[in-house]
Amino acid sequence: MRHLAILIIVTLSIHSFCYGQDTYTYSQPKELGDGWKTSDLKSQNVDTTLIYKLFNQLKDRENQIHSVLLVKNDQLIIEEYFKGQSVNDAHDLRSTTKSIRSILMGIAIDKGFIESIDDPISKYLKNPIPNKNLDERKEKITIKHLLTMSSGLDCNDFDRKSKGQEDKIYRKKDWLQYALDLPMVNEPGGVSNYCSIGTVLIAEIVSQASGMPIDKFAEQYLFNPLGITNVEWGHTSKKEVIPSAKRLYMRSRDMAKIGQLILNNGKWNDTQIISKKWVEESTSTKTKIEGIDYAYLWWNIPFKLNDKILVSKTASGNGGQFIIIIPEMDMVAVFTGGAYNSQDGQLAFAIMNDIFLPTFTSRK
Repeated sequence: MRHLAILIIVTLSIHSFCYGQDTYTYSQPKELGDGWKTSDLKSQNVDTTLIYKLFNQLKDRENQIHSVLLVKNDQLIIEEYFKGQSVNDAHDLRSTTKSIRSILMGIAIDKGFIESIDDPISKYLKNPIPNKNLDERKEKITIKHLLTMSSGLDCNDFDRKSKGQEDKIYRKKDWLQYALDLPMVNEPGGVSNYCSIGTVLIAEIVSQASGMPIDKFAEQYLFNPLGITNVEWGHTSKKEVIPSAKRLYMRSRDMAKIGQLILNNGKWNDTQIISKKWVEESTSTKTKIEGIDYAYLWWNIPFKLNDKILVSKTASGNGGQFIIIIPEMDMVAVFTGGAYNSQDGQLAFAIMNDIFLPTFTSRK
């Protein structure tokens, strides 16, 4: 999970991409009737040299990238798969699922199932209730505290001594009960620590408030309006996992739809799926985790382009699963990968910083 812990502005030497045989052949992404319009990279009127060298590099040298997609001006212009992956493969999103849970919370508020993120979680989470380490501060934990990972519970995935560290949670029989029974170590809203089980509580709150399992809620209010049909919910745990604790498995093209939805302030084509107000609020910096700007389960990751800093809205998952949105450039990039628990998963940031951003700010 610590793949973002040391990231402030990622840069790699561009020369590390710039050798290899010129064997890459670009193909315009196909229109598959899934809602995506596609365009030829050549129509962008940019120097494509770096992009060609990048894909030669990814093909010729060891890496764990499974897919790279780029959307510019609402059109899919780059779509490449590696390591036997293909367009119809649903990839394990890992913690990228957290950002989608944030979207689902916004929809639940839009639909009136939840009144306010300032409400205490006990207003909606009726079962289970805390029965150990009882503490009056638990009554002060709000939905907003879960969204900003500042519940005050002893939950820090980056600290193996933390009682709520995710690997310890996975060994428990009842994850929700165990989470609510964690001791308090901070005042709610005081300190933000990366806490995966808190986002499971978010999904469970949406589920209990709406009366729908989270997968059915997501299907009706998010995935169907986006035309996303090839999606699964699962987990690597061998134990039986409740729906709210499962992660998403999704196609790269559909990950890009999530990114475009955020870029377009909650709209997909002509349909407002989630309110512009929630998109703006949920992706604006509220706190810091490990020194990095954090919103409501979205990271705000900076990239350096010449002397300018471009701030992305980023969904990030272990292994190299990323949805990276650059509003100033009308750009969405998607990466999937298999670099689990490895710094190699950060290669996506170097590609953004050293290849895509310079390419699309230059003109022939």
